[in-house]
Amino acid sequence: MSAPRQTILVVEDEASIAETITYALQTEGFIPVWKRTGRDALAILDTQPVALVVLDVGLPDQSGFDVCREMRKRHEVPVIFLTARSGEVDRIVGLELGADDYVAKPFSPRELTARVRAVLRRTSGNGGTKSPATPAGWTHDEGRCRITFHGQPLDLTRNEYRLLAALLATPGRVFSREQLMATAWEDPGAALDRTVDAHIKTVRAKLRLAAPDADPILTHRGLGYSLRDS
Repeated sequence: MSAPRQTILVVEDEASIAETITYALQTEGFIPVWKRTGRDALAILDTQPVALVVLDVGLPDQSGFDVCREMRKRHEVPVIFLTARSGEVDRIVGLELGADDYVAKPFSPRELTARVRAVLRRTSGNGGTKSPATPAGWTHDEGRCRITFHGQPLDLTRNEYRLLAALLATPGRVFSREQLMATAWEDPGAALDRTVDAHIKTVRAKLRLAAPDADPILTHRGLGYSLRDS
């Protein structure tokens, strides 16, 4: 028997964007449920199981941030933000709101569905607890800002450490270059995409010194980077 189709709640007030998202999700085998307001979205969550919420930040009745806060009081469902303000969300995601990812407008429907699948892979996919385990071979002493790979402490610069710590915190999650810049650089607006690529290259070189046969950082063409989760 095939696995049951998962319900994705889409909270977006612009009909054209919502129609694009729901069509993409249907094509990928999901069951999309579209609501225009935060109030209606919360009502759906209280009455039926939802695997994941795609949540627009700019809703007509209240901020998507406020909707996410209310969701977190009542449910553990994974959340992906849709926003035109990527810098603002970068500072909030993973902090007080506990959202799982974000996609900045304009976006590719293919990228969004890929991120939906990535979030569902690293969560229970049915609103359960999200607690990704640290992959074998890694240790992270956050108090000392020290990461060890296969028993070898890594000699990392500040930005290299922040990049790797972000990847290590959620193995399997695909981070865009913009997200990594906001995580690792105090002034992400001053950094460039190729700066992230250059730092990933140096981190990979240091990982190879610790374990020559390992290749734990994955490149996702057109999307970004992730840490191998096994």
